[in-house]
Amino acid sequence: MAVKVGIPRALFYFYYYPLWKSFLENLGARVVVSPPTNKRIMDAGVKKAVDEACLPVKVYYGHVLELVGSVDLLFAPRLISVEKRAYICPKFMGLPDMIRSNIDGLPPMMDTTIDVSRKSKNLHKGVQEMGRFLSKSPRKITRAWEKALEKHEVFLGLTYSGFLPHEAIEIMEGGCRKVETMGDDSLKIALLGHGYNIYDEHISMNIVRNLKNMGVRVVTPDILPPEVTEAEAAKLPKRMFWTLGKRMLGGVLHYIHDSDVDGIIYVAAFGCGPDSMIADLSERFVRRHKKIPFMLLTLDEHSGEAGVLTRLEAFVDMLTWRGVS
Repeated sequence: MAVKVGIPRALFYFYYYPLWKSFLENLGARVVVSPPTNKRIMDAGVKKAVDEACLPVKVYYGHVLELVGSVDLLFAPRLISVEKRAYICPKFMGLPDMIRSNIDGLPPMMDTTIDVSRKSKNLHKGVQEMGRFLSKSPRKITRAWEKALEKHEVFLGLTYSGFLPHEAIEIMEGGCRKVETMGDDSLKIALLGHGYNIYDEHISMNIVRNLKNMGVRVVTPDILPPEVTEAEAAKLPKRMFWTLGKRMLGGVLHYIHDSDVDGIIYVAAFGCGPDSMIADLSERFVRRHKKIPFMLLTLDEHSGEAGVLTRLEAFVDMLTWRGVS
């Protein structure tokens, strides 16, 4: 019987799920994913997590709890860096330890450290270490990873063609993704923020779907090729050392020069240190370079969809009136 490996539907799931799933399945595992975030999952995570944890980390706890008792292994890599000279949020580095200390009955954790900040060969070492949970053959692990990278390229191709990451995942999972066709005269809003906040419909209060239902074309930094965001972020006086922060700042610098963008919304999680800085910098860039409406939405476990929807409707109405006048 195949080993069941659980992947929490949270945090970097929205960036790497096709890669992770392919790698694990190529090694003979059966991948089990926790269900989409709901109030029960969020509430369970909030109760287990430390008070100082940000909203997406609390939600991650809830997804881990969903998998406890139903899988043989828990996929929870210790992500330190996924590119040279840049890092992931420090809370992610200690996440496996935090989970262990707060949740009882955990299955063995695939918590291999991934750190390519200085040496790219560290990735190969990490892949081999992770693969050994399922196979003792280095060659088989390497082949599994190479095939997984092909899946990841398909995923990136979908995002660069305009599909948001959660939409691309749905397509690759065989879901029926309806392509929203907006006219050239439709409002275009750039949505900024960490992907695990924007693309999780419960955390974001369905912000993408609600905007599209209002006839808005939604774009994010994640649909831009990395060379675009890297070139824009390189204009900063000092290199941004957070990978996702660099992508967001590169995205906002790109979109403020896009004449089609009518407004910019930044979605921040309460308690997130990087968000507090990146959101402030983003607003400063917008005010400095272009007179374009900017709105900051700060969400936590107490946020309600009705209030968020009201703010979105008011923002879209203001953009519409602005365009008419």
